[in-house]
Amino acid sequence: MMWTEDLVDISHLDQSGSLEFFYRLHHYKLGLPAISSIPCCKDNDIAVLVQSKSKSKELSTDLSVSSIILIDGNQVNRPELPIFNLGSLAAATNNFSKGNRLGLRGFGAIYKVVIFVYAYQQGELPGGQEIVVKKLSTKSCQGLEEFKNEIILIAKLHYRNLVRLLGCSIQGDEKMLIYEYMPNKSLDYFLFNEARKEKLDWRTCLRIIEGIARGLFYLHRDSRLRIIHRDLKASNILLDGEMNPKVSDFRMARIFRGNQHEANTVRVVETYGYMSPEYAMEGLFSVKSDVYSFGVLLLEIIYGRRNTSFRSIEHTSLITYAWDLWNEEKAMDLIDPSIRDSCSLKEMLKCIHIGMLCVQDSVMHRPTMAAVMLLLESETPTLPMPRQPSYASMRSSINANFISDGQEIVSSNNLTVTMVVGR
Repeated sequence: MMWTEDLVDISHLDQSGSLEFFYRLHHYKLGLPAISSIPCCKDNDIAVLVQSKSKSKELSTDLSVSSIILIDGNQVNRPELPIFNLGSLAAATNNFSKGNRLGLRGFGAIYKVVIFVYAYQQGELPGGQEIVVKKLSTKSCQGLEEFKNEIILIAKLHYRNLVRLLGCSIQGDEKMLIYEYMPNKSLDYFLFNEARKEKLDWRTCLRIIEGIARGLFYLHRDSRLRIIHRDLKASNILLDGEMNPKVSDFRMARIFRGNQHEANTVRVVETYGYMSPEYAMEGLFSVKSDVYSFGVLLLEIIYGRRNTSFRSIEHTSLITYAWDLWNEEKAMDLIDPSIRDSCSLKEMLKCIHIGMLCVQDSVMHRPTMAAVMLLLESETPTLPMPRQPSYASMRSSINANFISDGQEIVSSNNLTVTMVVGR
């Protein structure tokens, strides 16, 4: 690849996780011919080409207003993924002070910013727009790979039920992702709080359930890529001003290409309580792994409590409790009192039935998200009978001593799973 302009800076993120900046000086400074070449990036590498802000003789590491992103050998145009100026972001957040911080996640700190002046040659963001800045923690072990993963995936995704990536900022050790601001925070903020859950009547809950299903269906079938989210949970469902849901956080997501239907990993990273049996025990994941997580989330919305915080004398998880109620034809007892008066009995029973189908042990027995969408939209769907989930009971009893009430624990298992077979 050749560049022949006055000044062009290039940042190259390679697979080893290192981050270096390379500057191309004007040819008269180097005593070299005006045209020079730079090797192309390898597959899955990310290169950021940046037009210098001025034609002065001073070098600048500032990522400025004009950009082209090369991802996996493909160009992503400026309007799709602008580069934000680090200095402007620092100024807008009072140098990333705690007072501007919205929260902390696995990626790092999250800040709210109101844009006043951000001029882009193309794709200008309007003044006064509220945005969210996710600042990568320098202590994050997998941070760089996850950062690259989000850029590769979300830059190509545009859908009403997926959170929108507005841009990024890369300078030195500072790496940030810029998203649209979601004023109603995340689903868990309301769902697992006794006072705030009053805002979630059944109509709102059903709209959230259908929106999450549409978002997953888009990832699995309708997007330009086939994507497995791998970390669907209540805290990763963001809510806009009208309580419409958007799936967020694609750090753990994976792309399936061609006829690929399943993949394996020895590093199991997901949240306890949402993890499918085949993923937890064998490191296998597919679209049906997301379906399992969706089923857990659906039951949590109906019951109003986390799967991981559920404890009773007879049941070790929300899934086993829901199954017993379903099997005894007492499914209405699963409904949270805060939505019982506003719900439709027919719609509620249908959603519980769909949830039980999604959390079945076998991948073959779970529906696809396309089937889930049809079931949710149908007035009189024909639903198969779910099978009893044995995995949830077994897993919950094993992890009972490690999960405290209301706590969300993320698994990061770097060990392979050995199955014991008798002689």
